[in-house]
Amino acid sequence: MAALRLAGPGSRKILDRLFRPQTDVEDRPFMLRFGLFVSSKGEKLDEIMAVHMPRGRSYTGLEQVEIFCHGGRRIVRLILEELIKGGARAAQPGEFTKLAFLNGRISLARAEAVAEIIAANTDSSYRASREHLLGAYAEHIEKLREQLVAVLADIEASIDFSEEEIDPGTNVQHGKALAAIEKQVQELLSSYSGGRIINEGFKIAIGGRPNAGKSSLFNLLLKQERALVNPEAGTTRDYLSEWIDLEGFAVNLIDTAGLRAGSSGVEKEGQVRAEEIIKRADLTLWMFDLSEKEWPEVLRADLRKFIEAPMLLVGNKIDIPAEVAAAGFRDAAEAVRISCLTKKGLKELRQELLRRINERMPDLTSGLVVTSARHQQRLSAAGKAIGRARRKIKSNESPEITAFELRQGIEALDEITGRIYNEEILGKIFSSFCIGK
Repeated sequence: MAALRLAGPGSRKILDRLFRPQTDVEDRPFMLRFGLFVSSKGEKLDEIMAVHMPRGRSYTGLEQVEIFCHGGRRIVRLILEELIKGGARAAQPGEFTKLAFLNGRISLARAEAVAEIIAANTDSSYRASREHLLGAYAEHIEKLREQLVAVLADIEASIDFSEEEIDPGTNVQHGKALAAIEKQVQELLSSYSGGRIINEGFKIAIGGRPNAGKSSLFNLLLKQERALVNPEAGTTRDYLSEWIDLEGFAVNLIDTAGLRAGSSGVEKEGQVRAEEIIKRADLTLWMFDLSEKEWPEVLRADLRKFIEAPMLLVGNKIDIPAEVAAAGFRDAAEAVRISCLTKKGLKELRQELLRRINERMPDLTSGLVVTSARHQQRLSAAGKAIGRARRKIKSNESPEITAFELRQGIEALDEITGRIYNEEILGKIFSSFCIGK
């Protein structure tokens, strides 16, 4: 089954020229009718179902037609060719959703949620985009805007009646109102650390010295033999990157080159890349060899370079007897101990990974999660403008300046919902959509 959508003035006329209903069902808007799709030369092409929707009551807000035909590539192409001959044209990526936005059917935030829900490939990304699509997020932004507009209206009224004495308590009330709004904006911004992970995935690097078992762990977490495993040190010269679904979370797993002194050439270049990846990762699984007698000293020396990087220590080769106990290195007391050979400890490692990811996750049930970098930037701009306005009120500065700052904050919020937009913004947003949406 394939679905074809036609929107815009004249859509119904194009359908009527090519559709031959095969039932006596009354032709009404939203009534799905069965019939034949006939070419402009009178050739019967396919049995289809068709429905038309009037202007103002369709997804796009325009007159709209939808055709459901058999899903073979050839028949779909033939029907499309006939529709184009009849006066239609091929839609651009995201054009239908763009029309829905331009015709006031949905906000820009909800339009972006359409692309998010299509792209969602894990449970967490689906749930976040679903809540955005249902509108709770956009409604919350609108409420913040309304609260800012109310404060702005009071301040502008005081400008218009500047000769009258202003109640000192008014400034206090405005300051409290702005502080409450600023707090809500900051709460939204704080959700972005988790929202970014939902949207872009949680990046986990696997680092450590050569032959610590990095590639073996990479294969085990991936559940396939993706990385080559060799007892010769330094065989991983570049990084490998794959995606896994870890209990509903999209995880970008990266196997990096082993880090050791004295390397050169291609191996050295791989190590430079590995260090960069580790420093940018959301979490690094730092692997060390428990079977080596000097592992505490080696581990301590290796970690000095990555003091700021979020780390989960993973001691490998517990299947090989070691002479040095865990107490030999106090900072490794919370390390997860595994055997890539026997898979012992792998379940505990996955549980710890999930715990670390969940620590970063916001509450998805509220729908108030920022997943878009564009929204994060606009919210940050709004929060800064509100903060400046609040401080100007506190220091009794000119109300005209305060009003200017509040208008800046309102405009930043309006760019999220689409009250304010330009073609460049729309072009970037809708270019990521697939054809037909």
